[in-house]
Amino acid sequence: MINAQDIKNGTCIRMDGRLYFCVGFLHVKPGKGNTFMRTTLKDVVDGRVLERRFNIGEKLEDVRVERRPYQFLYSEGGDDIFMNNETFEQIPINKELVTGAPFMKEGDTVEVVTDATTETVLYAEMPVKTVLEITYTEPGIKGDTATNTLKPATLETGAEIRVPLFCNIGDKVRVDTRDGSYMERVK
Repeated sequence: MINAQDIKNGTCIRMDGRLYFCVGFLHVKPGKGNTFMRTTLKDVVDGRVLERRFNIGEKLEDVRVERRPYQFLYSEGGDDIFMNNETFEQIPINKELVTGAPFMKEGDTVEVVTDATTETVLYAEMPVKTVLEITYTEPGIKGDTATNTLKPATLETGAEIRVPLFCNIGDKVRVDTRDGSYMERVK
């Protein structure tokens, strides 16, 4: 159990039978009345975000979570198979629990977050940036860099993103895995 004033970003709590991660908090001390914590909590299972207010001194059930690096091996049905880099144990994780799954290729390392008491996987997270090769896009025309126009491109993982006109097949691009946006071309 933790006190409400001990909540910080990344703290995981169990409330109403569900697990929530704190993604924002504010310690509020009004001129009149008791102080309280205004928090923004994200549901681990479905990703919904809710605002919640806790009085100072209120007891909350905290959940101990562990973050470990796992290597992506292959996909099998609706699951992705990952290997623990330390113990070489292989575990299946549902594709819906992996953030950035469309941009994941074999050998990529992801961070798997598990509940330490029950050893259940809460979610897996790709790094924010990844480098992928363009396998198909319309050819670019020389000198087409004056405008900020984008064209569709298919990446080596099969994901489709929008890239600038000067990008061609075989180019490597850096992609933001959170929203699938093009960041830059990599040499």
